[in-house]
Amino acid sequence: MSDVNSTPRRPHPWALFLTVFLIATAGLVYELVAGAVASYVLGDSVTQFSLVIGLYLSALGFGAYASKFVEHSVARRFIDVELATALLGGVSAPLLLFAFARGASFHLVLWGVVLGTGTLVGLELPLLMRLLRDQVVFKDLVATALLFDYLGALAASVLFALLFVPNLGLIRTSLLFGLLNALVGLGSTWLLVDEQGQSFRGARLRAAAVVAFLLLLFSQAERLTRAAEVAFYPDPIWFAEQSSYQRIVVSRGQAGFSLFLNNNLQFSSADEHRYHEALVHPVMATVPNARRVFIAGGGDGLAAREVLRYPEVERILLVDLDPAITRASTTLELLAAQNRGALADRRVQVVNDDAMSYLARTGERFDVLIVDFPDPNNLALGKLFTTRFYSIARDHLTPQGAMVVQSTSPYYSRGSFWCIVRTMEATGLQVHPYHALVPTFGEWGFALARAEPFSIPHAPRLGGLRFLDGVQLQALFHFPPDMSRVDGPVNRLDNQALVRLYEQEIGRYTAF
Repeated sequence: MSDVNSTPRRPHPWALFLTVFLIATAGLVYELVAGAVASYVLGDSVTQFSLVIGLYLSALGFGAYASKFVEHSVARRFIDVELATALLGGVSAPLLLFAFARGASFHLVLWGVVLGTGTLVGLELPLLMRLLRDQVVFKDLVATALLFDYLGALAASVLFALLFVPNLGLIRTSLLFGLLNALVGLGSTWLLVDEQGQSFRGARLRAAAVVAFLLLLFSQAERLTRAAEVAFYPDPIWFAEQSSYQRIVVSRGQAGFSLFLNNNLQFSSADEHRYHEALVHPVMATVPNARRVFIAGGGDGLAAREVLRYPEVERILLVDLDPAITRASTTLELLAAQNRGALADRRVQVVNDDAMSYLARTGERFDVLIVDFPDPNNLALGKLFTTRFYSIARDHLTPQGAMVVQSTSPYYSRGSFWCIVRTMEATGLQVHPYHALVPTFGEWGFALARAEPFSIPHAPRLGGLRFLDGVQLQALFHFPPDMSRVDGPVNRLDNQALVRLYEQEIGRYTAF
């Protein structure tokens, strides 16, 4: 047999089965990192993850097939493959972010990383199984190795979203698992020793160098993240934090500052008043003397700021999922000044929870519901634009209550905008759609709704607004031909038609 000269001394089989588990965990983490970066910089999260995982699984097959050509020094080749996986997988997140930020061909780099790590991981399992073949009965070897392989994939898929990315971020996560692979390679230089007694001294030095290199990068992860992010934002980064749910970045320049969540612009201080006046004051004009207001989302406190202009408002319940954004909007000087300390007002109660789940649990009814969610660019957000959510919201309105929904752009995502309107109508709501020009975003859409027929408001109830007056308010409800109503699907929990439609439309305006 060609493997005779490199037959390793027999380590305990369970040590190598544990290695299988770690390899599978790290391999899938690298692909989840690649998919997350792709969706982070390009949007279209469903498509990006689908393509990345599909290509990764194919690459595993290529690697497994290529293992047949390793005929000599199997243990040494396994260690070399492990170190190559550590290097490529470990630097995958910073490499992809820098590739996009520096104008490189992002897709070529992305597919290269996915194919490369997938092929290397695909090589590892067959090589390990060959190292174990003389120690474990074949049927037990195959069953146990595959069991640990799949358990590793399960661990990666669960811990990636719940533990690693929320606490470490994408760059630290990829570097951490690169270190894990490198340490497995280093440990294997002791675990796998030739029967002739010759150790893998050269491989051990290479493994130590890879460990040292990845440790250095890990220690500089925050600098790497900042350096990669600089090109994403038009102004210098003033504040950045990785929360359990998203990357929060505030950039600051001569014209003001901007808030980004997962690289998506939420507002610019230069013109956010247009968006938030258009969001809040039409619905407040529809319900005279509204006293109880529910805000879904809006963790920046800017919608609450506008509602607090009305002295008759007694209670504002703001439910936003991420405590990091509501905390930043309370404690960071720039944000707190922009929202005028709204979240610290005694009339405002902040709850960090899923707004849909919270509304479904509470028995409280509100005079006004303001729905200020991000655009439906993934399935988690898409559920908040379904008939289910709008039915729950409708049932929590007082008899004369009204709601307003941020509804994407009727110009850039025309079909999605009218899909939201049609979905609200499918729950029995009477809907008056409208739009406003926000220079930073372009034309932006909203939907004003009540359970009973009603007329559009003729003027804001307050004077002295920076954007809205009576003439402007009425003009918001007129749509020119290129934004007029189009047919589209109703968005339901079991079809999530809106997410697919939104990705198709916005995909025309994103960089590929």
